Formats: sequence, structure tokens, C-alpha cells
Amino acid sequence: MKQKHILTYFINSVLLLLFCVAVNAQNDSIPKTVTDSIKIKQKYGIRIGGDISKLARSFAEDNYSGFEIEADYRLKKNIYAAAEIGFDNKNTITDYLDITSKGSYLKAGFDYNMYDNWLDMENMVYTGFRLGFSTFSQELNSFTVYNTNQYWLPQYTSSDLKEFNDLSAVWAEIILGMKIQIFNNLFATVNVQLKLLVTETEPDNFQNVYIPGFNKTYDSNSIGVGFGYTLSYRIPLYKKDH
Repeated sequence: MKQKHILTYFINSVLLLLFCVAVNAQNDSIPKTVTDSIKIKQKYGIRIGGDISKLARSFAEDNYSGFEIEADYRLKKNIYAAAEIGFDNKNTITDYLDITSKGSYLKAGFDYNMYDNWLDMENMVYTGFRLGFSTFSQELNSFTVYNTNQYWLPQYTSSDLKEFNDLSAVWAEIILGMKIQIFNNLFATVNVQLKLLVTETEPDNFQNVYIPGFNKTYDSNSIGVGFGYTLSYRIPLYKKDH
């Protein structure tokens, strides 16, 4: 009887051992989640540049001169505070009008990067929003009053210079652009802008033909368009892990 109890105890111990081994083998076969500890440091800083397209127009066109300086600052991974400041001097000449518009403007807003970069790449495909403000003047160099009776009456033409100062305009604009890093901290940007005029002051008995920063007003239409090509350099201030 004693030997029977010993045999039973031995068999139970072997079965318990086999059960523990089987459980451990099952636990080892369950795939474990691997924690990715790789972190990429991305640069944060101020990026400052100039609009090359405005400089090119200033050299290529006799009736235009201007410049624009722009800057942005990275707030978060894909969000940038952005601003532009510039000056335009545009002489518009048509069959019935010769007018010079000149003044300065300021635009401020933000950009959002929609492009998911690989590793440490820092290119951008972005959309942005700006609120623009311009102060400017209009100089009416000459004008001709259109007369429907072309046969009997001559056209009335005046060459008396008239100046309209202290004009202003406010507009909103949506931007779509692409920013590419061509060298370390050096970027090239191209963008298009759709503008909506919010408010403006107009000369007496006259309309604004060109608003600096907003561009051509298209015969009292509140919609404006623009484009830009910019070279900018980033001054790195610090880095963050992503």
C-alpha cells in the first residue's frame, strides 16, 4: 500500500511538471510587442527669406518694382507661424488710364504641413492662411473719358496729376505651396495665393486699380490672386524628439 501511494505521488508530480512545461511553452510562443525606441531629432528655428519673383519682375518689367521679406517659426511638428512684409510700386497703363500705385503691406498667419516626411527629411507640402493689411497711395497721371459718340465729339483727356494718399485695404488669403530643402537649412518655396478683399478705402470718384500685397483688383472684383518663389534660410535654435 505504501508503494502504491509513492507511485501515485510520483505520477502526479510528473503530470504537474509536464503541465508547467506546456504552459511555459505556450507563453513563449505568444508574440511580444516590440517598443520602438528610435527617436528622430527635428530642428526648430526661425526661417527668413526673400521673394525672388518680385526681384525678377523689378529687373524685367519697366512698370514694376518691389520686394518681399518673409519669415516663419515652427510652433509644433506641422504648424508654423508665418508673416510677410513688402513694398510694391506698380504703374498701370491702359487705353484710357495711366496710374501709379505704391505702398507697403504686412501679412500674418500660419502654415500647416500636410506632407509626411521620411526620417530626417524636412520638405513641406503646405496650406496656409494670412490676414493682410496695406497702406498705399494712387497717382493718377492721365486719363481719358470714354465717349459713346465717337463720330461727333472728341475724347476728353486730362494729364493733370492727381494724388490720392492715406489709402488702405484689408484682405484674407489662402495659400497652397511646396517647400523643398535644397541644402542644409536652405529652402526653396513656390506657392499660389487666393485673396478675398475684406475692406478698402477708395479715392473720391475713382477706384483702386492695384493694391500693394493684394495685386490687381480686377474691375471692382473682391477676388485677387498671387504667386511667389522664395529662397529662405533657417536659423536653427533647438531640436525636439519625434
